[in-house]
Amino acid sequence: MSDVNTPFPVLVTGASRGLGAALAEEVARQGRHVIAVARTSGALEELDDRIKALGGSATLAPMDVTVADAMAHLAASVAGRWGGLSGWLHTAIHAAPLSPAGHIDARDMQKSIEINISATATLIGLIEPLLRAGAGGAAFFDDPRGGEKFFGAYGATKAAQIALARSWQAETVKVGPRVAILAPRPMPTATRARFFPGEDRAALADCRDEAARLWPETGI
Repeated sequence: MSDVNTPFPVLVTGASRGLGAALAEEVARQGRHVIAVARTSGALEELDDRIKALGGSATLAPMDVTVADAMAHLAASVAGRWGGLSGWLHTAIHAAPLSPAGHIDARDMQKSIEINISATATLIGLIEPLLRAGAGGAAFFDDPRGGEKFFGAYGATKAAQIALARSWQAETVKVGPRVAILAPRPMPTATRARFFPGEDRAALADCRDEAARLWPETGI
C-alpha cells in the first residue's frame, strides 16, 4: 500500500455518483488528492463540495472516457503536473436496458462496448505508465451478470471488462502495477434501480459503507 504522504493522486473514473462518488470521498478521507472523471459537471461540482467538507482536495475532469484524445490529454496532464498516480479506481460503466438477447438495441450494444470494453482498454494503456511511476495500483469492480436472462448487453460487456482486467492483473503481477478486482455488495445505485425497479432499497448496502470496506482491499 502506498504511503499516505505520497505526492501522487488517485484517479477515479466514473466519479459522479454511486460507488465512484463514494470511493472518491473515501480517497479524500484518507488524505489523498482525487482526480475525479465523469461526464456530468454538476455532479462533479457537488462531489467537490463534499470532498472540501471533508477537508480534502480534488481536481475535476468533466470528460467522456470514450473519447480517446481526451483521455490521452488527461494522462499527459497528470504526467506533467504530478508525474504519476498512486491509484486508479475504475467505476465508469454503461448499464444498457434489460432486454431479451434477440431484441438488444444496436445503439445500446455499441455504447456498452465503447464504455465497458473499449474505453477500459484505452485507459489501461494510458494509465499503466502513470501507475508505475507512482508505484500505484488499480482496482476494478465486478458485477457478474454474464449469462443471466435479459442481461445480454450489460452482462457480456461487463464480463469482458473484468476479463481484460484479469489479463492485465496476470501480466503485471511481478512487474506492477498491482491490479485488484473487487466484489461490491448490492447498493442502491441508479444502475441497480434500472435493473431492479421496485426493489426494497433499505436492504442494500450504503455506497459510502461499501467504499470504506473496499478501500483497504484496493491495496492503494
